[in-house]
Amino acid sequence: MSVATGSAALAFVTPPPGLEPLVDFALQPIAGAAGLFGLQSQASPRTRLFVLDAGVYLPDYQPVISDEQVQALGLTSPDDALVLVVANPGEGGTSVNLMAPIVVNTRLGICAQVILDDQDFPLRASLAAPAA
Repeated sequence: MSVATGSAALAFVTPPPGLEPLVDFALQPIAGAAGLFGLQSQASPRTRLFVLDAGVYLPDYQPVISDEQVQALGLTSPDDALVLVVANPGEGGTSVNLMAPIVVNTRLGICAQVILDDQDFPLRASLAAPAA
């Protein structure tokens, strides 16, 4: 699956919090904005989130995914994982949720929004310009 070049179908292993019972989504790159995607529900097209590739926008962000979360996603290599963060535009700028990233198994097309227990990440972190 190459999310950088086109749409990718993603299936959440459990519905994302607040979006139950939705599990099937399309990840679509936003033209002209490398690393920015729309995550749109297949069953409810009006349900759409904006997500950012953490590797592009937050290169120092290194969340630790639990063994249980790795197993649930079938991750066998770090190269299989794509870490996305939910973007929240606002009057004071855009913030991102670093406490609950969406981890994608790019090999299998499955994902989960994981809660990073016992890690000191904010729910709303101000977003800086992407790394050049």
